[in-house]
Amino acid sequence: MQVSHSFAVASAVFDDEHLVSYAGLVPVMTLAEQTGLSRLLGEKVHIAEPRIKSGAANPSPKLVTVVAGMCVGADCIDDIDAVRSGGMTTLFDGVYAPSTVGTLLREFTFGHARQLESVLREHLVALCERVDLVPGAGQEVFIDIDSLLRPVYGHAKQGASYGHTKIAGKQVLRKGLSPLATTISTAGSAPVIAGLRLRAGRANSGKGAGRMVAQAIGTARAAGAIGQILVRGDSAYGNRAVVAACPTGRALLVGDDPQRRDRAGDHGHRRRRLDTGALSRRGGRSRHR
Repeated sequence: MQVSHSFAVASAVFDDEHLVSYAGLVPVMTLAEQTGLSRLLGEKVHIAEPRIKSGAANPSPKLVTVVAGMCVGADCIDDIDAVRSGGMTTLFDGVYAPSTVGTLLREFTFGHARQLESVLREHLVALCERVDLVPGAGQEVFIDIDSLLRPVYGHAKQGASYGHTKIAGKQVLRKGLSPLATTISTAGSAPVIAGLRLRAGRANSGKGAGRMVAQAIGTARAAGAIGQILVRGDSAYGNRAVVAACPTGRALLVGDDPQRRDRAGDHGHRRRRLDTGALSRRGGRSRHR
């Protein structure tokens, strides 16, 4: 017996209106609603001078649609249609089409990333008030900071420029954006993103790091961190601005050596604690050996 039809990967279509393809999205979006994600987006995201009036209308539900799409694996605008497939529309109201969402995102400029960053910080605090997202925050909390270089395409991409990155162990120039990210974690929790700031591709690794660390420390305190905070980063972040962002007795800057952490466990940083006062006296230069 042989199957009379051949099926390609692209031939599978989920179009039965009586079936739900992503039922696990229900508790995720319920929690997002309970912690005020829609309200924060409505309060903080503003498009002052839209090129298309309809494109800037109702940004909050459109951005929630993007978040829901990303939760189910969407990595492009067209993939957001996954949250409208089958019977998904019977579970969720206010789901927008990919074309409508794309019109909104085209109104965004480089500065709107700051508005979304503010939403991220406040929503993280709200999440920590409702669920135990960072268990053990009352004892010791780690803040990690690092920069990335992500490729972008198109000649008019705002902020894109050539920066150095490593591919297969070789230094190469690549056109893209260089986001700076901070995470919060404890000895018993996975890292959660505390801040993410877009920068030009050619930005120095430490550019804006002092403010990012200060904001991450504030977020950690608001999320329930009452004990020691250890800020970890490589030598690019051992500068005066980062040191000044670590209040004496409340946060310490420590050297971050990924290979040593792999060998000695997550607490290997204790042997690489830096004297922040000495860093300030040397003008912010760190000497990692």
